[in-house]
Order: sequence, then C-alpha cells, then structure tokens
Amino acid sequence: MTMPTPRPGIFDIDPYVVGDSDAPDAARVIKLSSNECALGPSSEAVAAFCEAGDRLYRYPDSAAIELRKAIATGNGLDAEKIVCGNGSDELLTMLAQSYAGPGDEVLFSEHSFLIYPIIARFAGATPVMAPENRLTVNVDALLDKVTKKTRIVFVTNPGNPTGSYLPATEIARLHEGLPENVLLVLDGAYAEYVMADNYSPGNDLVDVSNNVVMTRTFSKIYALSGLRLGWCYCPAVVVDVLNRVRGPFNVSCPAQAAGLAAIKDTVHTAKIRAENETWRAWTSKQLSALGFDVAPSVTNFILVRFSSDPAHNAESANAFLLAEGILTRRTVNYGIPDSLRITIGTEAEMRELVAALARFKEMA
Repeated sequence: MTMPTPRPGIFDIDPYVVGDSDAPDAARVIKLSSNECALGPSSEAVAAFCEAGDRLYRYPDSAAIELRKAIATGNGLDAEKIVCGNGSDELLTMLAQSYAGPGDEVLFSEHSFLIYPIIARFAGATPVMAPENRLTVNVDALLDKVTKKTRIVFVTNPGNPTGSYLPATEIARLHEGLPENVLLVLDGAYAEYVMADNYSPGNDLVDVSNNVVMTRTFSKIYALSGLRLGWCYCPAVVVDVLNRVRGPFNVSCPAQAAGLAAIKDTVHTAKIRAENETWRAWTSKQLSALGFDVAPSVTNFILVRFSSDPAHNAESANAFLLAEGILTRRTVNYGIPDSLRITIGTEAEMRELVAALARFKEMA
C-alpha cells in the first residue's frame, strides 16, 4: 500500500520533550520543571485577556501594531524593527527556514535550547554543536566551528538549562568574528531576569548590524506561556523576510491584548524579578549547604548537580522528588546527565523542595 511520505530528514528529528506536568500518585503537585513564572501573570493582563473574548469573531491585527509599540516603548526600541510571533519558537523556526537549507549548517552551543537542532533539521540544514566551557558558551569554540556552510549561529543568553550568561563584550567579540553573511540569533528568553551590569540582550548590536536578531518571549517573566507570544528585534532586511513568511494572523487577539497589558504593568514585573532574586539566592545557599553543587544562575531556575552514586544520582533524586509530588527537569537530553534543572517557585515551594532534598540526602 502506498502513502504520502515526508521529505528526507524528517524522521531524523528527535521530537521535543517537555517537562513533566503531573505526578499521578502525589496528593499535590509542585511544578518546577518548565521555568514558568511562580507568581503568575499580571491581573491587568488577565483582565485584558478576558475582555478580548468579546472580539473573538474578529481577526486579530496582523501587524500587532499596538503591541509592537508597547514593546518598543518599554524597551527603548524601534517598533518598525519588531516582529511578533506565536511564541519565540515560531520566530526561531521561521529564521531557520528562511536563512538555512540543504547543504547549510546551523551552529549552536553544547548545552543549548533543544529546539535548535530540531528547527535546523526541519529546514533541511545540518546542526553543528560547539563545546562549552564550564556550562558557559565558549565564543572561541563557536568561532572554530564556523565554516563556509554556516548560515546561522544560535546563542541562548542567558543559557538554558545552565543559567549562565555571556557579557556584552563576549557577544560583541563573537559577532565581530562571524562572516557578514552569517546570521547571529541571540535568544533572550530569560533576559528580563538578568541584573548584571555587563549584560545586554543584544538590541545594541541589532541597531548597528544587518546580521543580528534578538528574540524574546512573554512566557517567562510575563507568565503568559499558555498564550504563546514572542517577539524579535531585527534589522529591516530581516523584518521584511519574516513578514513575507509568517502567517497573516499568527498572533491571536487575546495574546496581543494580554501582552500589551503585561508589558505596561511594570510594577508586577518588578515584583516577580525581586521575588525570583530572593528565592533563587536562598535556594542556592540552602542546597549548597546540604552538599549539592549548584551552578551560578541569573535566571528563574538553577542547575543542581548530583552524586555519581546510583542511590543519590540525578535519576534517583528526580524519582524521589516525583514521589513527593515535586516535578523537576532531567537534563540528559541537554548533555548534562548528572543534574536537574529546578525552576524557582514561591517561598512555600522552595522550602518544600529544600526539605525534600534534605531527606533525600540522608537516605542510606
């Protein structure tokens, strides 16, 4: 029997695996597996989302004009250089399909966002990975992997699942070392959490270059993961390309309304950032005191390394926490099999997590 077949390479793609969302045998669940915002969205964003229900029979603004203006105002950017998408994943995928194809290479760092090799293969290109240095993007290693076939370099900054970041000077050095025909994509999904003075999400490079794109999301600090809303800041030539290939109504009315309200509610965003700083520092200190190796992080999660002892390794810790109803993220697929990525939750959730890992540590 004959049937339609996908083009070559599709079955070489490993499907993206999401974080656990349920612990079937637990009385209650503490979800720390997907880096969602512990405090939830702005009440103003929720109200705007509900009000948008009256307009569901209308198509959304295809150009997301008001949302782009709000993003530009809130970040000191040029609204004409902003493109909105159905999550930043859609924008990353469109960039890969627009600038890479069969015979091309897409480059990224060792412990990067798992979507990069997926979208590279989806575009028909070859994914290429550069090693990191102590869980941090290594600029020299990336530049060493650049060939005449390289079309895109993806850099997650800050990194996921590492929580580390490259300072602006290192990003500038990477850009300077790339050929002008290579697109540098700076994925700043966690940019709003970074407090370091030497960090830049990349908009400064976009303003002076034709080959840099900065992507951002409303899924993290704005807590709108369920609406799938993202945006990118890019040169006019890239804006033109993305507007040619994106769907005509790729961002829904409720998403635009909620995003607009969320970015204007700076008080709520500041509260989230402050709470995250407090409980990330507290959790890191407590787990370090218990003897766990906690990698420095500037994000809303931490990466915790476990013993190689089978009774106390990452797999055993994950199983123990799952039985306690605490969901974390294994990082085997990220090339870090000895660790768990743990989202920073509320005060109560972090206290329960630390207490549970203390009990795990004491197990014979």
